[in-house]
Amino acid sequence: MNNLEKSADEETTKGEKKDSSSAVLETEPSDSGMAAASATDGVAATALRSVIQRIEHAAERCGGRSDQVRLVAVSKTKPVSLVKQVYDAGHRCFGENYVKELIEKAPQLPDDIEWHFIGNLQSNKVKPLLTGVPNLAMVETVDDEKIANQLDRVAGNIGRKPLKVFIQVNTSGEETKSGVEPDGCLELVKHVTSNCPNLEFCGLMTIGMPDYTSTPENFKTLARCRSEVCEALGISEDQCDLSMGMSGDFELAVEMGSTNVRVGSTIFGAREYPTKQSN
Repeated sequence: MNNLEKSADEETTKGEKKDSSSAVLETEPSDSGMAAASATDGVAATALRSVIQRIEHAAERCGGRSDQVRLVAVSKTKPVSLVKQVYDAGHRCFGENYVKELIEKAPQLPDDIEWHFIGNLQSNKVKPLLTGVPNLAMVETVDDEKIANQLDRVAGNIGRKPLKVFIQVNTSGEETKSGVEPDGCLELVKHVTSNCPNLEFCGLMTIGMPDYTSTPENFKTLARCRSEVCEALGISEDQCDLSMGMSGDFELAVEMGSTNVRVGSTIFGAREYPTKQSN
């Protein structure tokens, strides 16, 4: 598990638009735009420090250690300049939801960033993602054997080191959410560990209900899945991360054992989604 100051993780929301983000990256800002961006950048760095403190306090409340919680700063729809400001504040772990946006951003930013992909991933986007982002550290959203096999195949073909992955579990039972059902979690984990030599199973990930009404139960379900997986694999629970918690519930998640939180808007500000685009 990574030190909180060095790594950071994601917020998965619906319906992002990458054209808008791309336009921001490709358009020269006006003087007034640059001033506004500078002001926002300062706010983002301050917000990052606030989130880190809140994680530390949440860990203390449950008798845990904040250095065992990875913070993924989710920068979707935000310009490279804003990501760079958070990077300059000392953060190294960032998350993106869309392949196109991540492929456009990554080459413009330092290569010691640890990128987490946290969105729904289609098989035909696996090769562009892995070849376009050499410093991709983690895919958090493996939810079936097909995507696991494709990630394994491409990672092997391009000769990269084993790719770290989380298995995404649908703990809320919503049909609109991706993720393997809790009772299928162990089977998928076993498939990855037994049949995908170019993948490294590192833990489980979930997204709670949007209104947070069942969040505690969702988190408990993921913890139960971890217990089942660790018992079956003969590993300790501290060898299996729990990725749960976003801007609205990351403190509760840490108190309930999360080791990987995905925080976006609380750090970077509200997002704008002009036009819907595919992944």
